[in-house]
Amino acid sequence: MLHCAQSRNPYALAAVTVLTTLAGLIPTLAFGHTIEGSDANFVQAIDGPAVAPFIYLGAKHMVTGYDHLLFLIGVIFFLYRPKHVIEYVTLFAVGHSMTLLLGVLADLRVNAYLIDAVIGLSIVYKAFENMDGFKRVFNVEPNTKVAVFIFGLFHGLGLATKLQEFTISDNGLVVNILSFNLGVELGQIMALSAVLIVLSIWRSNPSYLRHAFATNTVLMTGGFILASYQFSAFLLQPAY
Repeated sequence: MLHCAQSRNPYALAAVTVLTTLAGLIPTLAFGHTIEGSDANFVQAIDGPAVAPFIYLGAKHMVTGYDHLLFLIGVIFFLYRPKHVIEYVTLFAVGHSMTLLLGVLADLRVNAYLIDAVIGLSIVYKAFENMDGFKRVFNVEPNTKVAVFIFGLFHGLGLATKLQEFTISDNGLVVNILSFNLGVELGQIMALSAVLIVLSIWRSNPSYLRHAFATNTVLMTGGFILASYQFSAFLLQPAY
């Protein structure tokens, strides 16, 4: 994936410093990535189909889902052709849609902290792959498409755990969860469109490849931070 070495110019150092600072904020953002406040009250109070509100909630959840977006940034970092972006994002969407729907509708429950830790590690995995880590360290080239789909399954379970925190009425449940999932996809499209615009502008500058290693290093660090925080929360949760 990576075609160049780390840059040593001061601008690269400044960029890494800024990105590292942002990575330090990730745990705070991650723990805020829940359905709360008036949204939580609405989810628990609704009785019957509510298509538009659940589409809104799904879109909002994805746009503020920093863990999901960081993984997708890693996925599309070296994808230059639109058809490849669509292909990989579709694999991710199919994966997380399956487990989101299965998790909520079939009441498939998993520990939210462990799932979120795996989601953090998915960011680490993709950044490491972008750095040619698997080829350089292990002399293997993993199947990226399979990995994106499998991690999509875990991301979907992560989404499901957020909804499972509430008691949702069975009246209109299928319609509402399908609407929520549609909102997730729309939010993903909106967020990725913004990311692709930024990446397209950056790719026109030679600094993109010069700073690719440093950028993915910070991305990987952010994933480790997310995973360690969630795993720590799992270990410290009260026993019932």
